[in-house]
Amino acid sequence: MKNILILGAGLSASTMIRYLLESGKTNGWTVTITSRSIQKSQEKIGHYSNGIPETYEIGDDKKLQELISKADVVVSMLPARYHPIVARHCLSMKKHLFTTSYVSPEMLALDQEARSKGLLFLNECGVDPGIDHMSAMKKIHEIRNKGGKVIGFMSNTGGLIAPEYDNNPWHYKFTWNPRNVVLAGQAGGRYLWHGEYKYIPYHRLFERIEITEVLDYGKFEIYANRDSLNYISVYGLEGIETIFRGTFRRPGYCEAWNKFVQLGITDDSYEIENPDKLTYRSFIRAFLPYRSNLSVEDNFCQYLGINRESETYKKFEWLGIFEEKPVPTGCKTPAQILQALLEEKWKLEEHDLDMIVMQHTFDYVLDGKKKRELSSMVIIGRNTVDTAMSITVGMPLAIAIELFLTNKIQATGVKIPVTPDLYEPILERLVDWNVRFIDEEVPYQD
Repeated sequence: MKNILILGAGLSASTMIRYLLESGKTNGWTVTITSRSIQKSQEKIGHYSNGIPETYEIGDDKKLQELISKADVVVSMLPARYHPIVARHCLSMKKHLFTTSYVSPEMLALDQEARSKGLLFLNECGVDPGIDHMSAMKKIHEIRNKGGKVIGFMSNTGGLIAPEYDNNPWHYKFTWNPRNVVLAGQAGGRYLWHGEYKYIPYHRLFERIEITEVLDYGKFEIYANRDSLNYISVYGLEGIETIFRGTFRRPGYCEAWNKFVQLGITDDSYEIENPDKLTYRSFIRAFLPYRSNLSVEDNFCQYLGINRESETYKKFEWLGIFEEKPVPTGCKTPAQILQALLEEKWKLEEHDLDMIVMQHTFDYVLDGKKKRELSSMVIIGRNTVDTAMSITVGMPLAIAIELFLTNKIQATGVKIPVTPDLYEPILERLVDWNVRFIDEEVPYQD
């Protein structure tokens, strides 16, 4: 009997966990679920008799080794920085590893040893990264197979609130890890645009945006997402003229978020003095110049160049950053204090549904003519458990694990799903979860 160990049982793992438990009933697998509390692990298992609840606290290396030793396949849904630790234990005990996270240099360094031991370490098999890789490579291979040459590739993804539940002035709610949202973009952006290398530092990232439309879902703005240049080799696009990966938000978000960046309150590198004595109003005031003749609101607007009658100002007023409300206990860095406020205001309500939006743009030359194709996907969550984020993060990985354990995937080494043997069967099964792309040819534009 095979045992699947899932380290981490957060919201984005919910759909995957239930799918593997259901598949395990048919295939004779047990699924061990870990979280900080046994109650949460048991809740994720529900009525399934093949589920095993366990507790695991990050940093407990002895317990980690014990859990891995009993598994055949290990799924790490822990924060990405812990994956190499899990991976090294998997190597020493000859266990296969699956994650949704980016391949780090530390993980990549384990490739040769994993191959020599016949182990598969599959990474970047979620939504972004994951579905973006698979759908992009499928189309790139199709273009090449008909004799075309890809000269431009742009890929944008966003986790947002579904239109029917978009009821705040930011047009945004948390559909995944709030900390990652607050710290997003701090690595800046690097990409290639019509043959020119472009670099955007963090303090300019949310100023350099583009606007586009996706299917019938209206307008979205895009900011650059990390280092797009890495994907030239990953996708086999050497010689390409344009490659860009970005993140979707609704129009107006980036302009307002940039004010937080300029103010410095997305910084997580130091602790504020006496945070237990702060209110949100005094917290904001601490980042403004001393102006005894101005209110906090007017000082804020003057310093950041905001019109107090503008939609941008209304976003901040709605958040409550000017209120004399105590900062929650335990928040010490500027980013933590901001996150606490946003978690209260941007939380998903009981009946809210989320949305994942993804769009690829392919520019290519075929028979001497330049062409452009769009490939777009929008998926709305089914409920507050099977959210769009949970489906698109967890299901590619769940399907990959099922395919692997039923001998339909036989790769070894540190992999991401960019080859047909991996992406074709996963994408085929994802259609059952409404993960499907709509392709359309549009006029080519330089």
